[in-house]
Order: sequence, then structure tokens, then C-alpha cells
Amino acid sequence: MSDGKERSRIKPGLKVKIVKKQHQRTGELTEGTVERLLTKSAVHPHGIKVKLTDGNVGRVKEIISGE
Repeated sequence: MSDGKERSRIKPGLKVKIVKKQHQRTGELTEGTVERLLTKSAVHPHGIKVKLTDGNVGRVKEIISGE
């Protein structure tokens, strides 16, 4: 299990846990599969922002598994 602060570690199809904007205060995580990356920079201190296949958008807090 690793964090999602480096863009190079996150790719479409990856299983991740994200925190959505409305859950940043509570830290509630949403699990899903990355559809596409929304953050352009190589590193982001709060996690790379992604869109999941179910339409949820948030910052990656944990990487669950990779291909």
C-alpha cells in the first residue's frame, strides 16, 4: 500500500482509494478504479487528482493494486 502523491505511480485501471472534496475534513475514503488523471504536475502534496470509472473525482490517498 502506497500513497498517491507521485503522478508516475498512478495509471488508468489502477485500484485506488480517494478522498472526495466534500470528505476532506472527515477523511472518508472512496474506493474505485482510475479512469483518468486530472493533475498535470508530477507530484502533489495532497495526492494526485483522478476521475474514477464510476464518475467520482478526488485525490488519491492509497494505491490498492496495480496491473
